[in-house]
Amino acid sequence: MTGQHPTAGIDTSKPHPARMYDWYLGGKDNYPVDEAMGRQMLTLDPRVPVMARVNRAFMHRATRWLAAHGTRQFLDVGTGIPTEPNLHQVAQETAPDAHVVYCDNDPIVLAHAAALLRGTPEGKTEYLQADVRDPDAVLEGAGKILDFDRPIALSLVALLHFVSDEDGAHDLVRRLLDALPSGSHLVMTHATADFTPEQSRAATEQLRAAGVTLALRSREEFTRFFTGLDLVEPGVQVPHLWHPELGAPVAGQEDGVIPGYGAVARKP
Repeated sequence: MTGQHPTAGIDTSKPHPARMYDWYLGGKDNYPVDEAMGRQMLTLDPRVPVMARVNRAFMHRATRWLAAHGTRQFLDVGTGIPTEPNLHQVAQETAPDAHVVYCDNDPIVLAHAAALLRGTPEGKTEYLQADVRDPDAVLEGAGKILDFDRPIALSLVALLHFVSDEDGAHDLVRRLLDALPSGSHLVMTHATADFTPEQSRAATEQLRAAGVTLALRSREEFTRFFTGLDLVEPGVQVPHLWHPELGAPVAGQEDGVIPGYGAVARKP
């Protein structure tokens, strides 16, 4: 774990997606600017906290599926502020020897990284402060913990809709995947405007005004992240419909459409 001071570099002048996500989940590790923007989002769609919980539940189910199917290494980019159960707890419940590397670019996540390092004695967990826009740094740091000769599950949950096409979102994912061996998996969820175009347009504009990128993508654009991979059944789905039998339903997920997609795919 890096020795950087936990609060170094925290910018409280504009909202940050990780801290807004924490606020949606009922956490306390956020600032007034994050809550204010979160409340603006609720005026557009009061179910945003449900969407946050649905994304997290998807991550839990995908991790259970992967661990049950032999995956023992996980690289979680865009980790966010710890909210139990964390990915390593889910993975190590099935596979106590699982190795997990968490990665995020928000210093406030670093301040709570100790909560991400309480794994099983047989396994290993580590935290890396890096940005998905710098895949070389992500891979270099992860390579100190993970064995890149063995399959790795790359988790990008509720992350890529904060990375624009101008920043090369598809190329960044491809760079990360290219470094992973055959048998690895890509796990992703992504917000979309397909179901709620007017609210999505307003949300994008409000976040842009606050300095936050929101790049909502269509089903076709989301599916393109998985080019060359073998999608795990049931393929690209609204997140809460992906293997719902692997976890408890999220309260409120049945009340209207959840405007996003999720999928898991294997690298041949």
